[in-house]
Amino acid sequence: MRKFKSVFPFRASLLALAFVFLSISAIAQKALRLESVGFTVNDIDRNVEFFHKAFGCSRISDETFYGDDYEHLQGVFNLNIRVARLALGDQEIRLTEYLTPQGKPMPLEMKSNDLIFQHMAIVVSDMDKAYDKLRAMGVKQVSNVPQTLPDWNKAAAGIKAFYFKAPEGHILELIWFPKGKGDPKWQDNPKGRLFMGIDHTAIAVSSTNRSLGFYRDILGMKIRGESKNYGAEQEHLNGVKGCEVKITGLGPTEGGMGVEFLEFLKPGSGEEFPYDSRPYDVWNWQTVIVVDNIDQIYRRVRSYPKRMVSEGMVSILGKKMFIIRDPDGHAVVIKEK
Repeated sequence: MRKFKSVFPFRASLLALAFVFLSISAIAQKALRLESVGFTVNDIDRNVEFFHKAFGCSRISDETFYGDDYEHLQGVFNLNIRVARLALGDQEIRLTEYLTPQGKPMPLEMKSNDLIFQHMAIVVSDMDKAYDKLRAMGVKQVSNVPQTLPDWNKAAAGIKAFYFKAPEGHILELIWFPKGKGDPKWQDNPKGRLFMGIDHTAIAVSSTNRSLGFYRDILGMKIRGESKNYGAEQEHLNGVKGCEVKITGLGPTEGGMGVEFLEFLKPGSGEEFPYDSRPYDVWNWQTVIVVDNIDQIYRRVRSYPKRMVSEGMVSILGKKMFIIRDPDGHAVVIKEK
């Protein structure tokens, strides 16, 4: 298997101590909402067609961007990007194709416990019908079949889930919530949609506490729920034999999409995030988080230049924003309200 170097040479104790210090010295922060979640692709038309055919996504916009501001935001010279914004229910998906430059493809051997791992969870009203539709389309599966989490797991009992791949290898999840689980809005489906919207984006993390130091203590997200999942159902869902996963869900103050941590207690974290990752690599995801205090947040994180993607704060279309990598390497766009 291909071995990656760490994206952060000081990743462990120094970074953890830094986050503890920042948390103690914090002014209350407030993440308002997740505006969108999305990823880099090589063929945007192919992916747009897939999201429309599979889930009924509608196209919000399809535009090309270039120039100094976008180069500084992405930290990429000679950038020219095409961005397609898609709606799935009330949530937004952003697909980005780099016309220049082009990056590396998705690693073929990526596992759910590799720290490069990220997915978005698409809520369905009927798991059997949704699964049958994807099978008919010939999608590549990660889970062998949809899994129903067992009754002993009080936090997740009865939830059904299934992992599969988008056309270029990005992992997606179908999720079905029984009554009493998940956001109550997923029990209300007046239009009878099979694919209802996006509940969260999930990321593999090496340390829940260290990730909380970023998403909770710096960005101001709140813990929504916690569980520890293991057993045959979880193993077959993730495709990782013998796994035991600590799951922590966080949400912004206005509700809507959240972020979920997946810490693999067993067999432990897999490959570290590629040290040379760039936004134009196909494994790159970007989660856009809208905050009400971007200047305060920027002052608190700018002292860690090896984690910054952007070349400073950038103003685009009248909104300040910058991109930073979280403790394990996942890219996050911080945007003012």
